[in-house]
Amino acid sequence: MDQAGLDELAAALRLQYEWGADEALLEAPVDRFAALDAARAAAEAAAQAVVPEPAGAQALRPDAQRQAPAKPALLASVAEPFTPNLTQAEALAAQADSLDALKEAIRGFEGSPLRETATNLVFADGQPESGLMLIGEAPGADEDRLGRPFVGVSGQLLDRMLASIGIARDAADPKDAFTITNILPWRPPGNRTPTEAEIALFMPFLLRHIELVQPRLIVLLGGVAAKGVLRAKEGITRLRGRWHKAATPLGEIPALPTLHPAYLLRNPASKRDAWHDLLLLRQRIDDAAKVK
Repeated sequence: MDQAGLDELAAALRLQYEWGADEALLEAPVDRFAALDAARAAAEAAAQAVVPEPAGAQALRPDAQRQAPAKPALLASVAEPFTPNLTQAEALAAQADSLDALKEAIRGFEGSPLRETATNLVFADGQPESGLMLIGEAPGADEDRLGRPFVGVSGQLLDRMLASIGIARDAADPKDAFTITNILPWRPPGNRTPTEAEIALFMPFLLRHIELVQPRLIVLLGGVAAKGVLRAKEGITRLRGRWHKAATPLGEIPALPTLHPAYLLRNPASKRDAWHDLLLLRQRIDDAAKVK
């Protein structure tokens, strides 16, 4: 292959990496288009193999219904929706009587294929007794590698943002600290957005996490976390900037949706909105301290 061909391949690989395809899940590439064509051909062959009924047979059997040809296995698997094992997730979450037990329950939960493609379980970080809980959507590549939430570039930005209002995950005084987690404890392949089925599947674990931590305030980082916890249909730009009430096993807890730090890295102009949200958080914390 000449240099031009090598440059073209390198450009194609670079494009895939920028789109989030930064890991190989199979030993060899799979031609999905060829598989789909084969499935279509099998479906057509199955349909043609059905022997038509003789004329007038349907009239002799008015209550009978013709049986449709069976779908090929591939098409059937594509058509059937993913059904998460919510019952098992809810049972495991309910049995966990501590954060360590909850972490091990999630580690042992086999109801999601995400654990097969991730490197490490990403559970939580910070100080659970702080009274302030931050919830994101899912781990990224750095988090998956280190097994801790929000330790990559976006997490470093988040730490600097919170430090600007006097909050740090490793603060000496718990009242100046926070605990942080994600809806999904496993990294989705290629950093893709979590699906609604995945969010529903791991929600029992998150709700149990909230119940064990007993936060007084919750901050929701990004649209996925905000819509998942608040069960809202609006986007993050409509939800942010004001306090909401999150329904939890502990009752309603004040929750503040804000922009995800990864979004701020791509859209620096939105940092002004994020700063407004931080001021709302600081004011709420200060008001609670005055009441005490």
